[in-house]
Amino acid sequence: MKFGIISDTHAWLDPSLESTFKTCDEIWHAGDIGNSQVIDTLRSWSKVRAVYGNIDGGNLRQEFREVEVFDLEGIRILMIHIANKPPRYTPQVKSLIKEHQPDILVCGHSHILRVLNDKPNKILFINPGAAGRSGFQQVRTVITMHITDGKIHDLKVIELGPRSKRA
Repeated sequence: MKFGIISDTHAWLDPSLESTFKTCDEIWHAGDIGNSQVIDTLRSWSKVRAVYGNIDGGNLRQEFREVEVFDLEGIRILMIHIANKPPRYTPQVKSLIKEHQPDILVCGHSHILRVLNDKPNKILFINPGAAGRSGFQQVRTVITMHITDGKIHDLKVIELGPRSKRA
């Protein structure tokens, strides 16, 4: 299965993602969605799983949870918007890791692209950076990856261009 991982769209979705995300079996949005139109567009491309972020308001918080834990292809995934990074996870995330023992932790919030092997917790930490135009990131990014028979492979970072609207 192929997965698209995105975060921090802040109510703007790059139309260039359509060709990449339409080939995904699922898209995971790690919060700060911004509005329902972003989700509607992503859903027109593929199945969507999402968590709400700190900027997401009423309707998004009613539709999505703060935390998602799910199993796919023999892998357990924990998704939450704010996690910090290993080894300095938030107390909530430390507790969730202990409770659920995920193989992958997907988060957003920092706008900093980061993929790390958290060896002490046996977790692949994934923050896809920010795909939206607001924030301080220099380049907008998303990630795609495959999971087959319990193995993660072909993880790719996709650069979408500079953050600025004028670029």
